[in-house]
Amino acid sequence: MLFRSMALVIPTLLWADIKNSYILLILFSTLGFGFIGFADDYLKVVKKRSLGLGAKEKFAAQIFISLCIAIVIIYLIPERDSYATKLGVPFFKKVRPDIGLFYIPFAMLVVVGASNAVNLTDGLDGLAIGPIIIATAAYMAIIYVTGHYKFADYLDIQYVKGSGEVTVFCGAVVGASLGFLWFNTYPAQMFMGNVGSLALGGALGTVAVISKHELLLLLIGGLFVIEALSVIIQVAYFKLSNGRRIFRMAPLHHHFEEKGWEEPKVIVRFWIIAIVLALLALSTLKLR
Repeated sequence: MLFRSMALVIPTLLWADIKNSYILLILFSTLGFGFIGFADDYLKVVKKRSLGLGAKEKFAAQIFISLCIAIVIIYLIPERDSYATKLGVPFFKKVRPDIGLFYIPFAMLVVVGASNAVNLTDGLDGLAIGPIIIATAAYMAIIYVTGHYKFADYLDIQYVKGSGEVTVFCGAVVGASLGFLWFNTYPAQMFMGNVGSLALGGALGTVAVISKHELLLLLIGGLFVIEALSVIIQVAYFKLSNGRRIFRMAPLHHHFEEKGWEEPKVIVRFWIIAIVLALLALSTLKLR
């Protein structure tokens, strides 16, 4: 994963404007969440601590990084003053509610939620990296038009000055992820680990916040949402029903494995779902 991170960061530093606030922010998010994942993996693999970082330690670090991102987005980028706390609503042109200071916890939820959802999805060979490629490619298109005044005006979406530079980062993620998938596809020779899943999930959530298409992440990253919800539902129902389960095993991909599906079958079908959701999300740019 160290080489994969270099394949992501180095092209961004070479071809993106490193003075751009959004480039600095997305690199901070990626490296910050990556460091949390690295610490967790290090404690598990090298120090043989079975649980790695404690849940409270890990969550506190994620909250700190996401809070920094939210504060920068709202207060430290002057160009966003007029729309920083407004939300774009998919399928609706003029619906842009201003949630004020509630945007801070909302943005934190988007970033932390995306990071952990990708982490939960990373349970089979190639299962997480495929949808990451799909979701990042979709956001690459979205953030390009978002950062282009004429395209944003034509599509009647919020123009975010300077955000188009993040297209370079998204392209680097797609390229590095394709290289990684070559070795991570079933049967895997390389594994993502928490250092990869937390970093990529955090980056995806940050791109959603930067582009002002936060709610669209529910569609573009719908597979990750489904996987995370399956865990939440399973745990909640288990506690409320005194030990009964809805799924045979959570996250959801393990449920289908328990039903007898072969691992490649689960992976490819989940990729298909991710592609359909990404295409539906992209259609919202025009179907408004």
